[in-house]
Amino acid sequence: MKQIFTFLAAVVLTATTYAQVGIGTTTPATSAALDITSTTKGLLIPRMTAAQRDAIISPTQGLIIFCSDCALGEGELQVRLTSSWKNTIGGAVNDPAPPAIGDFHGGGVVFLLFAEGDIGYVAGETHGLIAAVADQSFSIRWYNGSYVTTGATGTAIGTGATNTTTIISVQGPTETSYAAGLARAYTGGGHTDWFLPSKDELYEMYTNRATINTTAAANYGSDFTTDLYWSSTEYGTNYVWTQFFFNGNHTFHGKSITIRVRAVRAF
Repeated sequence: MKQIFTFLAAVVLTATTYAQVGIGTTTPATSAALDITSTTKGLLIPRMTAAQRDAIISPTQGLIIFCSDCALGEGELQVRLTSSWKNTIGGAVNDPAPPAIGDFHGGGVVFLLFAEGDIGYVAGETHGLIAAVADQSFSIRWYNGSYVTTGATGTAIGTGATNTTTIISVQGPTETSYAAGLARAYTGGGHTDWFLPSKDELYEMYTNRATINTTAAANYGSDFTTDLYWSSTEYGTNYVWTQFFFNGNHTFHGKSITIRVRAVRAF
């Protein structure tokens, strides 16, 4: 700590006395505010992803960052101009391509991209849904032991997360003992925002199951079975919509039966 304080004091003194800072030199160039001299080390500027860069609030003209996931993952040095980011030769930045269906992204497999009218759609941006690479259970009930009306009735794309939160708020704390709680407890990819898909979201998973299976298998996952899977969409006090992965049929079943769960998250 004493060494750090001494170093900072020296920097401040140098800056105050000479209006310049020299690191590795006692004679900084007269035209430089900061002169770093070394033949064994370099200058390491802030490294971040393109998404983190874009989250910088009101970036100042001349700001420099290293985009770690740009240029096909090789990384790229970038500078902020008046209204946009450019690479160091003045060209457009080489941002990573937006996620596409079948990509391994955000801890799972992209299986749906939001379209205009979907909850979560943002014009000019790419957002959608990601399926976990494996089932979280092959045999779990939907309810937590009591038949109650939870109010989780959303069927559309984009309603599964709200349904899941609603179910958990009604059914109580033993979350991993029932479908929605188990889905929310999943932490694939280090994320904690997984949920039980709505009726329509689950159908989209069925429609794209072959693509999901291929990418999941390449990322230590497993195929969907041809069994029934739970949705988060309630059908009255005693029943819930399910998806049959054998033939694509929607049907509803009693909350007490035990069937499969595959969690979903949005990006």
